[in-house]
Amino acid sequence: MRLFKFLCPLLIYIGAFRAFMVTGWEVWTPLIFAWIVVPLLELVTRPDPANLSETEEEMARQNKAYDYLLYLVVILQYVALIRFLYVMSTQQMSWLDVVGRIWVMGMLCGVFGINVGHELGHRVNRFEQTLAKILLLSSQYMHFFIEHNKGHHKRVATPDDPSSARYGEWIYAFYFRTVVFSYINAWKIAARDIQRKGKPVISLYNEMIQYTLIQLAFVAIIALVFGWLVCLYYLLAAAIGITLLETVNYIEHYGLQRMQLADGKYERAMPLHSWNSDHVVGRVMLFELSRHSDHHYMANRKYQVLRHHDDSPQMPTGYPGMMLLSLIPPAWFYVMHKRIRKQAPPIHSPSSFVGSGS
Repeated sequence: MRLFKFLCPLLIYIGAFRAFMVTGWEVWTPLIFAWIVVPLLELVTRPDPANLSETEEEMARQNKAYDYLLYLVVILQYVALIRFLYVMSTQQMSWLDVVGRIWVMGMLCGVFGINVGHELGHRVNRFEQTLAKILLLSSQYMHFFIEHNKGHHKRVATPDDPSSARYGEWIYAFYFRTVVFSYINAWKIAARDIQRKGKPVISLYNEMIQYTLIQLAFVAIIALVFGWLVCLYYLLAAAIGITLLETVNYIEHYGLQRMQLADGKYERAMPLHSWNSDHVVGRVMLFELSRHSDHHYMANRKYQVLRHHDDSPQMPTGYPGMMLLSLIPPAWFYVMHKRIRKQAPPIHSPSSFVGSGS
């Protein structure tokens, strides 16, 4: 039963795949489910902070079925993408159908492409890391593999991290900052890594150059096979997936900051430096991503055994609802700033704030 609950995200997948075969309002049903039904469910259901026992956790960690499910997602993501590209190039449809299908594919790019790619990207074996890159390719966001693991996890909840939202920062300003500077940081990290190996920065040894060429080739193949207009539809879907990821980044660390020590370094990332949500529906739909406090505390802990920490700041609802709330900055500030101020000791530094909204 514990494994079975993680099959629930496939409900979104089934709905999305069906959306590529129907027309009219039915195209929008997976979006209605994800952004209306799920947030409403989380408003009326209580969070579950319970953790597995040591025995249960060890059994879950050793159960390969949890890994096989992620491997299956890689296949399903590309099946859905091919189906999307095919129907968009062969069917006559209204502009509402076009827009709806692009948004549905974009949701898959975010929930499956980047989210599961993120989980597999933290694994230590090359096979699973390759699967992570394949998933990220479907969203044109392969540099995330470098910047997230070697940048974000080291700089999280500090002013140096473009993926950590600052107190009072509007999400629309955050989108620009995180997308641009995360990409730049990925190039810097890749250049530093290749220099340490004694290889030329401008060469195929550079991972960012590899990823850039792979992504350009992928887009070119789509344009050649399905046409430039369908390629544009795909790029719009990938952009939606990226926006979903960065919206999650915004809510995960908003207003939280690690203390800077006397030597200029920062204290270790602890559970109190990430917003947590124990709301079950969102947890299951996103493969436990919302237990984010434990993820940053122990980045190598697999999704099925992530834990609740009593000292982690808690969101009032699950990720889907909080993502929607973040799009209305005054409402977001009203809800979140009260929670930040209740933290003891304070977990933000007024001197580092940007923007208004306090």
